[in-house]
Amino acid sequence: MRHFRRLTLCALLLPVSALAQTARPLKHAPRPTVPAITSGDLETRLYIFADDSMQGRDVGAIGNLKATDYIAREARRIGLVPAGDSGTYFQTVPVKTRSFDTTTSTFTVAGATLTPFADYLPIAREPLDNPAVPIVYGGEVCDSAHTLTPEQASGRLVVATVPEGFSGRCGPHAAPPPQSAAVGALIALDGFPRQLFVFFRDRRAFLDDPGASQRVVPVFLIGSSAAAKMFSVPLDQLRLGMAGATAAVGVRYDVQPLPYQARNVVAIVPGSDPKLKGEYVAIGAHSDHIGFAPRPVDHDSMRIWNHIVRPEGDDDEQKQATAEQQARVNTALAAFRAQHPGAGRADSISNGADDDGSGSVALLEIAERIASLPHKPKRSILFVWHTGEEKGYFGSRFFTDHPTVPRDSIVAELQLDMVGRGGADDETGRTKDGVPLHGGPSYLQLVGSRRVAIELGDLIEKLNTADGHNLTFDYTIDADRNPSQLYCRSDQYEYARFGIPVTFFTTGLHSDYHQVTDEPQYIDYAHMTRVAILVDDVALHVADLDHRLVVDHPKPEQGATCNQ
Repeated sequence: MRHFRRLTLCALLLPVSALAQTARPLKHAPRPTVPAITSGDLETRLYIFADDSMQGRDVGAIGNLKATDYIAREARRIGLVPAGDSGTYFQTVPVKTRSFDTTTSTFTVAGATLTPFADYLPIAREPLDNPAVPIVYGGEVCDSAHTLTPEQASGRLVVATVPEGFSGRCGPHAAPPPQSAAVGALIALDGFPRQLFVFFRDRRAFLDDPGASQRVVPVFLIGSSAAAKMFSVPLDQLRLGMAGATAAVGVRYDVQPLPYQARNVVAIVPGSDPKLKGEYVAIGAHSDHIGFAPRPVDHDSMRIWNHIVRPEGDDDEQKQATAEQQARVNTALAAFRAQHPGAGRADSISNGADDDGSGSVALLEIAERIASLPHKPKRSILFVWHTGEEKGYFGSRFFTDHPTVPRDSIVAELQLDMVGRGGADDETGRTKDGVPLHGGPSYLQLVGSRRVAIELGDLIEKLNTADGHNLTFDYTIDADRNPSQLYCRSDQYEYARFGIPVTFFTTGLHSDYHQVTDEPQYIDYAHMTRVAILVDDVALHVADLDHRLVVDHPKPEQGATCNQ
């Protein structure tokens, strides 16, 4: 699951009983898998897929290449039909890296030269070259009640100001700062957070796809003093649509290929019905994770600290320990070290066992079972292991823009992302009002199951009861205006934007999310097995329907930003 920056600081104290449980060993001897979906198979696969040797599976790195090689080998072994490029299992995704070229970039307003990293920062990493672009005021950031029309924004640099008390993130259903018709967008701030300087000097990945259906508007942070030069009145006197000066912008980047190819893995189990086998039920997961850090941390200390201070892992990145929490951390760590003398180990690899190793190996298990069935479903089953989800849904966006089967033949997409946890000690998310959620023995979050086709959500509910899965569905995170925006945070939305019915299956967040502590020994394999069996059941039933799922919601406007 892709990280979504959230700046709210809701304190929560959790017990550390989960840390005292007997974890599985750090290593696990692999065993041959069987056609059925079993916890033993999932454990074998995940210990391989999320091993340190995969180096965190960052897109474009050797670890992700190894991970996709493993998936393709397994796909071939279990008899899946390749559906990638040129008869292979791989679809190459054109991901490159950009670094801001401060040497050749220029930005002037009314003859005044702006200095990068002092006056402005390019945050969308999209090049912009326009010698004479007019400026217009577009209102306050995320104010959906007062926005420019496409005609007002067209061909212009839109300046947005930040309201007092702004938390750093647009609320649900609020308009994002850049209007899609604009040449670019400027967000005026009094100062830039220090950590941004390192972030924007780094080389960042982007999807180099001229044929993409979505246009990315270049976005810049700009200092308030520089923004003031753009208008004839002070910033606090600006009115929506007010014209400003003309700018000359030549913001450029150094573009380089990734060290290793980014690629989706795509495979099919052909359907049995001659009339329906040309339609597909897609099941997806993402193979990549976030790689490794330059400096190691103590694994056990980090796990205890996060469990107490940051119970949602990277989603709680802004939280700092209170004095009471730090005391609890110290007590818990001392007790742990007393019970495990000499157990500390330096760790720098974000293994991504749950995110999304759990989904990736569950998808392999589902594929192996369906491929082994003596009687295949009527429609074909399409398996897609997307790459680049953590960088911005690169693999799923490229696949849905350039599908290897006709896009309108995909009748549904079921997404598995983080399906290996969901215990009672895991903080799996929060309500719209910030109340923490926790998992349980049969816990499962469903996101988006009725947002495109109500029939799909109803079918999942029916099968859960009728077929004895008896999982406890939590729809809290799927609610409109939930700040987590989870519907927009994994690969399923790239399908939903084309009106394809989707469901995102997840057991939710936890304190190991996007941490070096997300490792295979902390996964609940029995729980993950139940989730995988449910998704398998749903896919087969959708594939055997005598009709396509009825789409009863309009698809989003192309290029629109996802808002839950």
